[in-house]
Amino acid sequence: MKWMMFLLASVIAAPLWAGDIDSDLAGIQARWAEIQYQLPEDKKEKAFEDLAGQAQGFVDAYPDRAEPLIWQGIVLSTYAGAKGGLGALGLVKDARKSLEKALEIDPAALEGSAYTSLGSLYYQVPGWPLGFGDDDKARQYLLRALELNPDGIDPNYFYADFLIEQDQPERAREYLNKALNAPERPNRPLADSGRRQEIRSKLESL
Repeated sequence: MKWMMFLLASVIAAPLWAGDIDSDLAGIQARWAEIQYQLPEDKKEKAFEDLAGQAQGFVDAYPDRAEPLIWQGIVLSTYAGAKGGLGALGLVKDARKSLEKALEIDPAALEGSAYTSLGSLYYQVPGWPLGFGDDDKARQYLLRALELNPDGIDPNYFYADFLIEQDQPERAREYLNKALNAPERPNRPLADSGRRQEIRSKLESL
C-alpha cells in the first residue's frame, strides 16, 4: 500500500506536458523567475532542485529541440549557484553538457541563449584544477551571443558582468545601460523586472 501511495504521489507531482513546446517552455521560465526573484535565499536550493527534475522531463518530452536543453542548462547553473560549494561543480558540468548539446541542435535557438549561458558559466566557474572556467572562452561565447541578439537584456547584462570581472568598469557601464534599456520580453515580466534590478545594483556599485 505504501508503495502504491508513493507511485500515486509521483504521478500527481509530475508535470503534465501540454504537447505545445511554447506553453511548456513558458511554464519552466515562469517558475525559474519566481524562484530566482521571489523566494527567500534559504528556499531556493530545494526549489531549483525540484525545477531541475521538471527540466529533465521537458528535455525528455522534446528530445530533438534545443530550447529544453537551454533551459535545463539555465536551471542547473542557477541551482548550482544556490547550492554553492564543491557540490555545485557537478551541476555546472551537467549544465555545460546540456548547453553544448543545444548548440549542436540549433545554435540560434532562443536568440542564441545557449551562447549567453555558456559564456556566463565559463567566467563564473573556477578554473583548473577545480573546474573548467576559462575567460577566453567566456568572451568568445558572450560576443557570439551579442552578435545573435545585440539588443537583448541577458547578453548585454552578462557581457557587462564579465567586463566587471575583467576590471573594465567603463565598458561594463555601456553594456549595463544597454541592458537596462532592452526591449521587454513577451510573457517574461518578472524575469525582466528582476534582471533590471540586478542591473541597477551593478550600475550603483561601479
